Amino acid sequence: MTYSEWFESHAKKHRAVVEKLEHLSDEELIRYFRFENMVKREPGFCPLYQTGKKCHEMEILNCYLCACPNFRFDDAGLQEVEGKTLFSTCAIDAKEGKQFISDQSIHQDCTGCTIPHREAYIRKYFSRDWRAMMKHSDQSSSSGEYAE
Repeated sequence: MTYSEWFESHAKKHRAVVEKLEHLSDEELIRYFRFENMVKREPGFCPLYQTGKKCHEMEILNCYLCACPNFRFDDAGLQEVEGKTLFSTCAIDAKEGKQFISDQSIHQDCTGCTIPHREAYIRKYFSRDWRAMMKHSDQSSSSGEYAE
């Protein structure tokens, strides 16, 4: 699955959950997306829910931003770096992030970063429109853009 395919698929799943819960306040909606609740109530939202395994080890993992507004990707590649294709990067160069580098490609590895999964961050940039939140960036210039 390409980055763009995942992005489109996830945007539809996110919208379906939010539309179902339109009666909740913003704060209630944010709390609804806590990992433990999502595992029980939205088992098809994430493949990891079937295993009960978190993608990021943190006490309160919130899945509202399953994807990060600072993650930039291009399925065709953002640029060439030392003979390798850079497919994804972090727009804010988060210290918790790193890169996965193979013989031919470079991908952003966000497993160590918890920034978008903290409820304070979600509240700061909150919108019921996930796509609108994905357009946010803490850095005015980025290496790539999210698919529209």
